Amino acid sequence: MADSKTLDHRAEYQSRLEARTAWQHRCQRRAQVIANLRLLLFGIGVGVAWFSFGTESIDGLWLFPPAAGFFALVWAHDREIRSEARAGRAILFYERGLSGFDDRWRPGAEEETLTVDGEEFLPDDHPCARDLDLLGEGSLFVRLCVARTRDGQRMLADWLLQPAPAAVIRSRQRAVAELAERLDLREEFAIVSDWVREHVQPEALSRWGEAGAVPPAALYRGMALVLSMLTLTSLAGWLFGAASVLPFAMSGLLQSLFAIVFRAKVQSTLRSVDLPVRQLGVLARLLACVETQRFEASELVSLQERLLDGGQVPSERIAVLLRWAELLEARQNQFFAPLGALMLWTTQLSFALEVWRARSGPQISGWIREVAQLEALCSLAGYAYENPDQPFPEIVEGAGEIHAEGLAHPLLPRNGRVANDLSLGRDLRLLVVSGSNMSGKSTLLRSVGVNLALAYAGAPVCATRLRVSPLVVAASIRVDDSLLDGTSRFYAEIKRLRQIVELAEESRRALFLIDEMLHGTNSHDRGIGANAVIRGLVERGALGLVTTHDLVLTRVTDDLDGAGANVHFQDHLHEGQMSFDYRMRPGVVEKSNALALMRSVGLEV
Repeated sequence: MADSKTLDHRAEYQSRLEARTAWQHRCQRRAQVIANLRLLLFGIGVGVAWFSFGTESIDGLWLFPPAAGFFALVWAHDREIRSEARAGRAILFYERGLSGFDDRWRPGAEEETLTVDGEEFLPDDHPCARDLDLLGEGSLFVRLCVARTRDGQRMLADWLLQPAPAAVIRSRQRAVAELAERLDLREEFAIVSDWVREHVQPEALSRWGEAGAVPPAALYRGMALVLSMLTLTSLAGWLFGAASVLPFAMSGLLQSLFAIVFRAKVQSTLRSVDLPVRQLGVLARLLACVETQRFEASELVSLQERLLDGGQVPSERIAVLLRWAELLEARQNQFFAPLGALMLWTTQLSFALEVWRARSGPQISGWIREVAQLEALCSLAGYAYENPDQPFPEIVEGAGEIHAEGLAHPLLPRNGRVANDLSLGRDLRLLVVSGSNMSGKSTLLRSVGVNLALAYAGAPVCATRLRVSPLVVAASIRVDDSLLDGTSRFYAEIKRLRQIVELAEESRRALFLIDEMLHGTNSHDRGIGANAVIRGLVERGALGLVTTHDLVLTRVTDDLDGAGANVHFQDHLHEGQMSFDYRMRPGVVEKSNALALMRSVGLEV
């Protein structure tokens, strides 16, 4: 059963979902009314035009009121459509949150997902990601990710794959805890992030900003301004009879020569600036969400300070660029074009755009990176808000250790989780887990590994309490043969074991999770090989859990001088039906129901 705080948080999501749904319906109704009025005004305008120009019975000025009303309604209709789209994005945000509360976060076959599964970010040689379902279909990444941009998704994936230093983890925890309660900010950030995902290409935008733009020297910019002023002044003098046409002709000639010299550069600027300007306009809306906040967590304060590098917030910098771009559009106006030519309008504005690009362009990749970090933090914050009963782990320095109370798998349904305690550290470094299939052995390994991925990312964990030091996690749980590569399962497993041993040698702070160790070979070789590998890992300072069906392997703890212990899971067979309680107990499993189960299905054994 969910606790009262979880129910309160779910009720808040539900209330906001209903409010946003009602808002969307209001927008739809208003948009329909406006569309009908617009059609009515159009009909009135046609009638007025007939009487004005067809029969000439009324003055043509009567066309202005319906025309003005029509264009006002076009603007109002567009506003309602945008509001409806915004409400729709908010609805998706809260529907996804509720799916997390209700354990419906796995997308169905026909269900459209809001995010990728992270498979593209998974390196082939990662020591535990595939074994623990950190990324990929139905993974921890899918459960957590609300990031819309590819950079935000990549950053979250990196956090799950690479343990952070203890100080960084603690800093993230404070940021996640603060963002979890900032529901308005997370909603707004998710809404605007959708627009960024649809309209911004971060890689191309960063390349444009870092392309090494060299703005025209101040001398040339000054010359352009002076020439345009001379041309306008001499034109005014000629028109008002204060001077002959010669000064105007001379200044016009000089201005034309100046424009020809810089024409290639100006055209290059104009060709490259249009798309980045539009994309930066969308990005500015997302950056504004962060700039206006007052944060307390040091991680969030530092993020804001990095955005303020240079003394001006990014959205204000981008607003300057947008103003230059809007002024540049005036050259398309046929009435303004002649005056613009006299003012070197296009040349001067292209110079201004290049100056902006040289000063602020290199900052764009940093802005995108900070947005990605906030997206990753919001993903963890959403999980924290949807699981208020889950605590942040205590991250400690020093020798490798993990002490867990009430540890369960975070991806299992709330009502189906069975929690267990375990403790590994300086004295006890190994647990050998015995028991039958489906009794909970592999789930225990995954519960430990997935919770450590959450812990090292900066998120809460599915436990009553967890105290852990930074460890490099390596696993051999899902190891398969490969017909394409000509690799047997046993060979694939021993290659993975070699990787685990090498990591233990490099880090001296490793946690190994090995399921059914060496079960692809005979019992004699398995016993010798497993004993040697496990003993070597423990001697290198690693902690670990190993599961087995083979009770011979449980004797490996006899050679570890108290550094290893046996635990087991039980099964119960009643009238041919196997049942499990998934509770971990001390010692070696004392019974096996395999033969009885085989007989129950009709096998003669």
